[in-house]
Amino acid sequence: MRHFLIIALTILISYFNASASGDSIKSYVPSRVGLQAPVADGIIGTDEWPASGWESGFVQQKPLEGQPESQQTSFNIMYDNDHMYVAFRMLEKDPDIISRRLSRRDEMEGDMVGIQIDSYYDKTTAFFFWITAAGVKIDGVIVDGTNGEDMSWDAVWTGKQSFDSLGWCAEMRIPLTQLRFSRSETHTWGLQVMRYLQRHDEVDMWQLIPRDASTWVSRFGTMEGLRGIEPKRQIELMPYSVASTEKYKADEDDPFHTGKSSDLSVGLDGKIGITNNMILDFTINPDFGQVEADPSEVNLSAYESYFEEKRPFFVEGRNILSFGVTPGENESSSDNLFYSRRIGRSPQRDLSDYDYNDAPGNTTILGAFKLTGKTRNGWSVGLMESVTSLERAEVILEGSKERIDVEPLTNYFISRLQKDFNKGTTRVGGMFTAVNRDIEDAAMNNLHKAAYTGGFDFNHTWKDRTYYLNIKGMFSHVTGDSLAIKETQESSARYFQRPDADYIKYDPSRTSLSGHAGIVEFGKGGSGHWRYTTWINWRSPGFEINDAGFQRRSDDIFQVIWVGYRYYKPFSIFKEISVNFNQWSGWDFGANNRYSGGNVNANTQFKNQWNYSLGLNRDFDQRSNYLLRGGPSMLMPGGNNLWTSLSTDNSKKVNAGISYSIFDGDKGNADFRNLNFRLTWAPMNALNISMTPFYSSEKTMLQYVETCTVQGNDRFVFASLDQETFGLQFRLNVGITPDMTIQYYGQPFISAGSYTEYKMITDPKADDFTDRFSHYNDAQLSYNSEDEVYSIDEDMNGTTDYSFDRPDFNAFYFISNLVVRWEYLPGSSVYLVWSQNRSDNQSQGVFSPADDFEHLSTIYPHNVFMIKVSYRLAI
Repeated sequence: MRHFLIIALTILISYFNASASGDSIKSYVPSRVGLQAPVADGIIGTDEWPASGWESGFVQQKPLEGQPESQQTSFNIMYDNDHMYVAFRMLEKDPDIISRRLSRRDEMEGDMVGIQIDSYYDKTTAFFFWITAAGVKIDGVIVDGTNGEDMSWDAVWTGKQSFDSLGWCAEMRIPLTQLRFSRSETHTWGLQVMRYLQRHDEVDMWQLIPRDASTWVSRFGTMEGLRGIEPKRQIELMPYSVASTEKYKADEDDPFHTGKSSDLSVGLDGKIGITNNMILDFTINPDFGQVEADPSEVNLSAYESYFEEKRPFFVEGRNILSFGVTPGENESSSDNLFYSRRIGRSPQRDLSDYDYNDAPGNTTILGAFKLTGKTRNGWSVGLMESVTSLERAEVILEGSKERIDVEPLTNYFISRLQKDFNKGTTRVGGMFTAVNRDIEDAAMNNLHKAAYTGGFDFNHTWKDRTYYLNIKGMFSHVTGDSLAIKETQESSARYFQRPDADYIKYDPSRTSLSGHAGIVEFGKGGSGHWRYTTWINWRSPGFEINDAGFQRRSDDIFQVIWVGYRYYKPFSIFKEISVNFNQWSGWDFGANNRYSGGNVNANTQFKNQWNYSLGLNRDFDQRSNYLLRGGPSMLMPGGNNLWTSLSTDNSKKVNAGISYSIFDGDKGNADFRNLNFRLTWAPMNALNISMTPFYSSEKTMLQYVETCTVQGNDRFVFASLDQETFGLQFRLNVGITPDMTIQYYGQPFISAGSYTEYKMITDPKADDFTDRFSHYNDAQLSYNSEDEVYSIDEDMNGTTDYSFDRPDFNAFYFISNLVVRWEYLPGSSVYLVWSQNRSDNQSQGVFSPADDFEHLSTIYPHNVFMIKVSYRLAI
């Protein structure tokens, strides 16, 4: 049977494969270092670099594909037993116009030059190293078939630049410990060398890769004849110490909030090369105080907000442990079997019943490790193990103090495995996650005791990787107390308790829940002007991955067709243009059509490097299983969405962008407006200032307020909502040197929502939209201004049947971070951090920017001051 499967798979792959590209492949042979290794100080000495090794002949990829570069570029590569050395010479007719913008590491600003190395030589994975004309280093990893570059990988290497009357030069010294390769007498690696000129938005390449290519690394040239080098085992330890102090408003009645606190802690990060191809990263007692705060928002939905991971340990190499649940770019695209922000989350126990509490803001991560790498046989491996501690809080209720558990001891295990066949044209892989909690306090029985998810994926490309077929299958299984599984069934992701969900079994006594999901996707990814994709994606009602992953909804079957047209050759006033067409539909597992729609959009870059986009969405009538939050499904009108954006040339010292969108709901159901503006000013190479004000206005006829119960029957209370929001994101970047930067981020944010025209849902599936609800009249609705409570006398007999709190709101937030970062030695850094938060909520529901910002300025700030020092030890 085993041999039969191998033969069948071989025949399947051979059937789909077609001839490879006929493009000319360049080859480069580096030389061994002679008596003196290059210093890598950015000054190219003739005694360091032999004249015979220089290579030129670059061509443009953009804007004029295949044409000679506008400014000549050449490079030279040498190596010894421990390092690879790279020299670049960039000629410039007018050196004064070289863009030399200082920025923080990994931020692509200004002119730059770089090298990309496929040291695995699997035609799939490459490490890249760039240096800007200001001396800023950029590095990362590219993996064909994933979403672009992963710049979270920070290697330890040296890069310097210099200038002269002919242009500029750069040198790199890359330790072989930072590259992954197998043992061999003679090595052949994939190679690409590139240059970017910001003023023309010009990309020049040594080995031309067409704009319409469906892959990247597989089209590299080669670097041949590397002899006498051995794989290096990387061992790095980085101990660090953190001192912090907090100041905030004291509460005289609350003994836990005295107005200040201080802390001193130590930790250890490390990298150990198990082999050259397998790296073990670990962290003990990690601290992430230098991480920028999440943006402010007002979430009126029943769904959890998604925030990007910003903690360095979890950011680096995150693509390896990623397993997306839904393809494309849509509201479900962030759903994934692994969402690293689950690790170290805030404690989950509800403490609202206590008068005062002293609970930690986040769960302590006792330790974590990651094992990642790729073998010479094409196996990609990713493992992560993390343990978070039992967290306890001191609480006071009616004068009595005690310590209670607020988050159990928890173990997280994440694993990912993939196998490449035929140089990456076919991949087969799998994913498995496990979360296990040691729950000792029955008050936390609402948490899953154990949660397991897994999946397999199959990807095949053919005809020079132009066409692709992706297949994924996933499962989930959670166990725990009946309370935990009951809450899972009733959560906003599924609402099993819906009275009209006759295809779902709701069982409050069950102690486990299982589900499945999958994707089948086919498309054309490049080669020519046209490209397209179509997919079907499903999630069963019981699919639940939120212990280790992220998921907003289950019970969904999602179908999409996308067609795109690309034209990269400049014409008339256009530099390039793209047009996209989309169609989508969705059903639940009861075969009910829940949504459908279509979209057309166009994007263009003009010859003056301005960009413009325009798009139109049409959403048809919908059937919402979630609007009544556990009640029956409800029919909702569709609507039209129009959006547009314009941005100027970002190579200029002053550049700007503006975007506007409008949603017009059918039958007056909704009216949304969003306006964003960005202004960036770089008065000098070392300074960049950016301001992004944004404003939104949202009017909806049906905003959920409350579910009230009368004699065992639910009443779904809704209202018309008029919400306005304004905010301003401000960024200041100062580059003192390429290794020392100052960054400031601040965001004031105000939002107000006013609820009017209170109504009750009466017939959620009525043919006429206005027959689906009934407004409360003056005899039914009354308001107590002292208690801020609405009372409903539904049958108008003089007795209150149910009531709810006034839902009007004003939200006031200000978040800011000031970070001074100094990399005083390669891999060793000092951080000075000041963060300030202000927040308040009120119930006026009146939007008044002048008054709101005045109130925001009077809110007592919560300040955190921190210094973090780390030192890298290479063993």
